[in-house]
Amino acid sequence: MAGLDDQTPFLFRDSTDKATFDDAVWGRVFNHRRDRLREPLAVCRARIVADVVAAVELGRERNCRVSVRSGGHAWAAWSVRHGAVLVDLADLVDADGSRISYDEDTQVVSCSPSTTGEALNTFLSAVDGGKGRMFAGGHCPDVGLGGFLLQGGMGWNCKNWGWACESILAVDVVTADARPLRCSTAEHADLFWAARGAGPGFPAIVTRFHLATRPATQLYQSLYMFPIADFRPALQWVVDLCCCSSVSNLAPLSSHHNSHTPQLSPTADADTEIVVVTSCLSPSDETPTVLANLTTFKPSLAAAQAALQPIHDSLPSTLSPSATVFCQHTTLAAEYGKQRAANPEGHHYISDNAYVVADGTADIDIAELLAGPFTALPTRKACALWFSMAPTAQRALPDMALSLHSEHYVALYAVWEGGTDPAAGSSPSAGKDDDGERCAAWVANAMAGIERHSVGSYLGDADFQVRRTRFWSEGAGQRVRAVRRAWDPAGRICGFLDVGDASGVDGLRNEFEWL
Repeated sequence: MAGLDDQTPFLFRDSTDKATFDDAVWGRVFNHRRDRLREPLAVCRARIVADVVAAVELGRERNCRVSVRSGGHAWAAWSVRHGAVLVDLADLVDADGSRISYDEDTQVVSCSPSTTGEALNTFLSAVDGGKGRMFAGGHCPDVGLGGFLLQGGMGWNCKNWGWACESILAVDVVTADARPLRCSTAEHADLFWAARGAGPGFPAIVTRFHLATRPATQLYQSLYMFPIADFRPALQWVVDLCCCSSVSNLAPLSSHHNSHTPQLSPTADADTEIVVVTSCLSPSDETPTVLANLTTFKPSLAAAQAALQPIHDSLPSTLSPSATVFCQHTTLAAEYGKQRAANPEGHHYISDNAYVVADGTADIDIAELLAGPFTALPTRKACALWFSMAPTAQRALPDMALSLHSEHYVALYAVWEGGTDPAAGSSPSAGKDDDGERCAAWVANAMAGIERHSVGSYLGDADFQVRRTRFWSEGAGQRVRAVRRAWDPAGRICGFLDVGDASGVDGLRNEFEWL
């Protein structure tokens, strides 16, 4: 390629020793369930925006696609594409050499896509004269903001504060024809629309996010642990707290918005995040525990107690926790640490999810629907999660690609150690992996029962190679395709990694495979 020299950040497969190239390809991929048959043509370790431009130009000259890696946390390793130029944004900085910058006047933070939520909030904790700000990024500390925000961003207290992508004010991008641009509601608005929910189908490479922040606050937490035999009543208690009925209200699939008028909950306030997880709390546990986790973002202990006491008082007398923690002070740093322990490095993962709702004709008993997979985890490191999305799911969303959600978010995370996984293409001669097969079957069987009671799924916990479903409303799905065709008609930027990596410019079909 014209202009390439020894100072460029490119590593080429054919001229780099195998160990070095493999590390550049796979070293930052979180999931060790890896398809080693996918081999990029080259890796670009981008340091400045000009490197990203050069990578796109290289793709054009070599007539190949360009893939992007921000944090490397996509469960299906979307950044690793066969024959593509992989642009790794780990070292990308702004023109002034910064990864993160903050404007004291506007309270807007700007950061590279590889910045993690943990790194961003560590930086923000010291701004505004030490008073601190925060951004409701991902719960997992090592998830890069690039993929997280493009997919929508189910961040801290998303049930009340809304999706993280709603706080994007502008994005800097390099287009498929190698042009650096800024996108916002005022300029290149169609790309800005797609940057909030198109996920890996975004037809450009984001190099910088400009984000609205919110005041930093204290965190307090109540935890309720129940034996697995009490899963149904425990989940139903929490569901009722969240103003989520067993019969949920869904938005028409042809619409961008949900017109349901929310009913205010008497027990859960607007600063309290509520989640139920089943998992083995320690490696020695023989059976999983049901954990109801209520985290409230409040300025003081008194305010937190006022928020959490009504929830505590609502616990039915027929339900006896095996352990309870009431209104304990915590921090984002401590919560990131818990998430890091729950998502150990060096492991194999399979994930899937659904926005569960009623079908409009029959009551859905959410606790009964989830009882099977939530109480029979395939390994001691697996977990199943129910996340309350009310009242966010009951309001109209802004005009953006993200256009589906429901009151009940359900996600399954199968986790196991070691071994090879022939299903993932790790090696043509790989041996049998009993844990991998059991985990894959658990996820597939669970979703076969759950998906018929959903409006679709969240891009962030999906693998398009495994299950076809809806990710946007009908209108938004068509618009995602239109934006892709308009901005990348040649399919230069790798899009959705579906079966055979064949979706191309058109992208995903945005339909249920079971219909």
